[in-house]
Amino acid sequence: MNRFDRITAILIQLQSRKIVKAQDLAERFEISLRTVYRDINSLAEAGVPIVGEAGVGYSIMDGYRLPPVMFTKEEARTFITAEKLMEKFTDFSTQSQYQSAMYKIKAVLRSSEKSMVENLESQIAVRLNSKPFSNQKSNTLDVLLKSITEKKIARIIYTAIHSDDPMERVIEPVGIYHENSYWYTVAYCHLRQDYRNFRSDRILEIELTENPFENQHAPLKDFLSTGGEPENLRLIRIKVEKRIVQYFQDQKYYYGFVSETIKGNEVEMSFLTASIDGFARWYLMIAPNATILEPESLKEKLRKLISEISQKL
Repeated sequence: MNRFDRITAILIQLQSRKIVKAQDLAERFEISLRTVYRDINSLAEAGVPIVGEAGVGYSIMDGYRLPPVMFTKEEARTFITAEKLMEKFTDFSTQSQYQSAMYKIKAVLRSSEKSMVENLESQIAVRLNSKPFSNQKSNTLDVLLKSITEKKIARIIYTAIHSDDPMERVIEPVGIYHENSYWYTVAYCHLRQDYRNFRSDRILEIELTENPFENQHAPLKDFLSTGGEPENLRLIRIKVEKRIVQYFQDQKYYYGFVSETIKGNEVEMSFLTASIDGFARWYLMIAPNATILEPESLKEKLRKLISEISQKL
């Protein structure tokens, strides 16, 4: 990147955040701190009202805005790719807001870039094995984000994996994360008086209340620092005959499917589940063609279930 493009990019980054640290700029553009200071000084000399505070970072005075930006073809292609992902991996409300933003972005593209974008839109597709939300017109993600930013309690109707009965939960969301085709929220649950993970497709209804959070919460990264395996989930590993895997491709995601490895005529599969009992009942369907690798508690649960079944035959 030449110096002019870099200085322009620095100006855009300064406008995108309230405060930007010199070290962050140095790492992004792979330049020295001395070069960052020189570029910032060039912007100030050009009339950009930059405020700098030692040990804090740089910011631009309120009210200053860069004139409309022209995007490159590479950036325009990236927007279209992101739009396709947003259509499949976010809820209806978030999709609508992103689509509105995309209209504004496309409006400032040059004619040649608009033609390129129109041609590219039909050449990108995203296919899903499961639905990330309970219905297509869900506003789950949007309400969760509002709850997090406004620090207001949310009320949800939730169906746990081990129960068919929806239950009302009052939660204080800490953050959201995407993993294995689903969105999750880590939240403080008033019913359990503890932190829990709630999967987006099991949230049947959600509403934001006017009640402020009652607790102070650690950052999301602290809850995920153990490798992304929440405390209330158990790891399960099984080995299944490859020829039967095709018959439960969709079901496996409902039971916490994480990954699989093909080894000859068998497939080793890993799951994260909140209910050993619920997983055991599902496993009975494939048990003749599968082997449990871990945990031992799953084997014990199955022995008990099989014993109960045999007594009724």
